[in-house]
Amino acid sequence: MSSSFAPYVGGVEEHVRRVASELQAVGVDVEIWTVDRGEALGTRDVEGVTVRYLPTPLPRASPAAALGFLFRLPSAWRSWANARRRFEPDLLHVHCFGPNGAYALAVARRFRIPLMITSHGETIADDHAVFERSALLRWALRRGLKVATEVTAPSRFVIDDLRANHGLVGGTVVPNGVVLDGLDRVEGTAPTGRYLLGVGRLGRMKGFDLLIDAFARATLDRDIRLIIAGDGPELERLQELAEHLDVAGRVEFAGRLDASAVARAMENALAVVVPSRMEAFGIVALEAWRSGAPLIMTNRGGAPEFVRDGVDAILVDPEDTVALGGALSRVSADGALRSQLAAAGRDRVGEFTWPRVASAYARLYATASARAGGEE
Repeated sequence: MSSSFAPYVGGVEEHVRRVASELQAVGVDVEIWTVDRGEALGTRDVEGVTVRYLPTPLPRASPAAALGFLFRLPSAWRSWANARRRFEPDLLHVHCFGPNGAYALAVARRFRIPLMITSHGETIADDHAVFERSALLRWALRRGLKVATEVTAPSRFVIDDLRANHGLVGGTVVPNGVVLDGLDRVEGTAPTGRYLLGVGRLGRMKGFDLLIDAFARATLDRDIRLIIAGDGPELERLQELAEHLDVAGRVEFAGRLDASAVARAMENALAVVVPSRMEAFGIVALEAWRSGAPLIMTNRGGAPEFVRDGVDAILVDPEDTVALGGALSRVSADGALRSQLAAAGRDRVGEFTWPRVASAYARLYATASARAGGEE
């Protein structure tokens, strides 16, 4: 039960897609239920998995909005109840708690189905700060964490936030994964020359404004460019910032790239830079390791739990753009350091695979089923 899914792309969408595929491959019957954003996508087959796009209206403060919610709620509830009837799930697994989580909680309680919740850092790294604005979602999350048979997150950092601010007791870390083999390599043109690379959604939390600022401050050869791959609401502001800092001619916005194009771009980069203001985990770090790219990584969030500073990455506070610029300069100028970081990253990435992630979840599913059946 994912907050978002195809045709949208991002860390949560990739996580859910890969885990569903791995579980299905070992004989687990899986459906993905996700939020209908108004496109009326209905029920679709996506890569062999049934995906149901379900309405999730929530009440709002204004009288007109409240009336609209009351009008839409019966139809929305029928959609969720019908999905439950058609699939008859033994367990509901929420990924990235939002409106999907509120409806999952209602379904779980109404039909007495075990509930599992995986937080992907939505309470701390959301551009829109939805949990600060919505008392209903705060209540639903606290209630969900209380009744869930298992709660997981990709890092201890996220678990600690849920404990401190949302009432969680317990919690299990299940790291993210990456595809090591079988990545589709579509023929295409890789970037040429010398460049630093940032990849991700162009939202404030991803910190690409900090990266551009640091790039402008860094002591770099003039032929070194900064390529930023991704799209999002901050694009125009980032372009204006590059103009303002007089580096527009050396900063390239490549748009959203498919996985194959990202891998090609990483393979030839002087370094992959993850400048997030807050990062629950950071799948881009695993992709950089897989591609043999040196990694410069934010130290804010869950990264210090799996990244070893000075060994398989350079950790830096992205808010300190002088320090971040220094890291860009150092890695770009030191070929031996780049080789060391890349080799160490290649050695580590095998620890983070989607089969391992799916197996960890499957073990928790078995525990939840045993509890529901009174076997414990």
